[in-house]
Amino acid sequence: MAKPRTKYVCNSCGTETAQYFGRCPACQSWNTLVEQVMATSSPKDGARLVANRPDQRRSPASPRVSQTLSEISDQRFVRFSSGFGELDRVLGGGIVPGSLVLVGGDPGIGKSTLLLQMMRFLGSDRRVLYVCAEESGQQVKLRAQRLESDAGDGPPPDPSDSLFLLPETDLEAVLREMETLQPQVVVIDSIQAMYLAALTSAPGSVAQVRECTAALMRVAKRDHVTLFVVGHVTKEGAIAGPKVLEHLVDTVLYFEGDRFASHRLLRSVKNRFGATHEIGVFEMRDRGLSEVPNPSALFLGDRDTVAPGTATIVACEGTRPIVVELQALVSPTSYPSPRRTATGMEYNRLLQILAVLEKRLGIPLSKLDAYVASSGGLSVAEPAADLGVAVAVAASFRDRLVDPLTVIIGEVGLGGQVRSVSQLEMRLKEAQKLGFKRAIVPQGQVLPPLNLEVIPVGRVADAIVEALPTRPAPEDR
Repeated sequence: MAKPRTKYVCNSCGTETAQYFGRCPACQSWNTLVEQVMATSSPKDGARLVANRPDQRRSPASPRVSQTLSEISDQRFVRFSSGFGELDRVLGGGIVPGSLVLVGGDPGIGKSTLLLQMMRFLGSDRRVLYVCAEESGQQVKLRAQRLESDAGDGPPPDPSDSLFLLPETDLEAVLREMETLQPQVVVIDSIQAMYLAALTSAPGSVAQVRECTAALMRVAKRDHVTLFVVGHVTKEGAIAGPKVLEHLVDTVLYFEGDRFASHRLLRSVKNRFGATHEIGVFEMRDRGLSEVPNPSALFLGDRDTVAPGTATIVACEGTRPIVVELQALVSPTSYPSPRRTATGMEYNRLLQILAVLEKRLGIPLSKLDAYVASSGGLSVAEPAADLGVAVAVAASFRDRLVDPLTVIIGEVGLGGQVRSVSQLEMRLKEAQKLGFKRAIVPQGQVLPPLNLEVIPVGRVADAIVEALPTRPAPEDR
């Protein structure tokens, strides 16, 4: 078999060259040439392409390939469980046969551990293949034995021999093994270690990652094999490789977590078979990952010991409401420019809220340092947390204690108004389930009868008046 020819294409202008240049000869951009495999065609194929040019009329005898929506058969795929309820939630209700899932995360966050636990569960009634491109078979077996000794609250260990290990980095060898073994689920750990011999670039390069993922995608769609691909992340936190890598796959999952904390978040940023921005919560234990059945208890601080500058919100991650405690601290600055620090929320959003408090309420925050953090390390990016941040900052400035049984939900506008938020009913039901008694929400939204006091407000000043008591917090002695 002859080695396929390659070419180099510029990502900026699309210029094709036969050899590599550090600088594109057309647009003069640096490091934009990417290696690609050229499609080979026989002389008959070339004649057929010439005959089917746009200026030539198609023969009436040519078969029609396209189909209408009514002609396509209604083939439904039955999802199957991964063994983790949290993972099934993030995937949209379970694993879809023939799907291609990309799992990214920092090194050591638990990607391989989660997938190995899942594969041992699936191996009880399916034939599964684990391609360990970065480890030997002995290393994976030692990790599997450690997980089997105490499975915790995760899936039970697999007693069968249906989990096959393949320590291989050559993608062609992996595809041959898949054709021989005929597995139903395959894990590639990781895609940066795989390579195609037809390409001269090193493993992990843009060309190798893209071509390997495209080849795996074709196999997954043709044979209805479920593929889980592990991808490394860059220093910025994005999955390494070209952006087209995320466009090729069906689902993109990010495994997040603080290395100093035990909990892990599995976040969906793209899903063709379910809701995006869904999260699953896990806890890393001595012998594997276990599910967290009540994430709100994890991100909710101790309500028995309340400190000034704390407020409770209900954030929505996909279709899941999570109660989170926000903490704020304002103090006089000793620098010409005050410091602003945001942990768990967008920095620019914090600056906007501080500007609204100073302009509309007269709080001199331009002379104060401001620190805002979310309890448990959860990243809250939605605008529904704005009102909680504003109340927490005002409570820290006035040295007041916010009622620990009150939740605060709302978006803050630049004019100081409180705007409506989505899924308010679901948020309030979650707060009611956890024992909260009061809720400060935007006015004008219709809500069903609930077993808690709902206080609608139209401006930030009204929310602060309702949330903060008149007396200052008692000093710690």
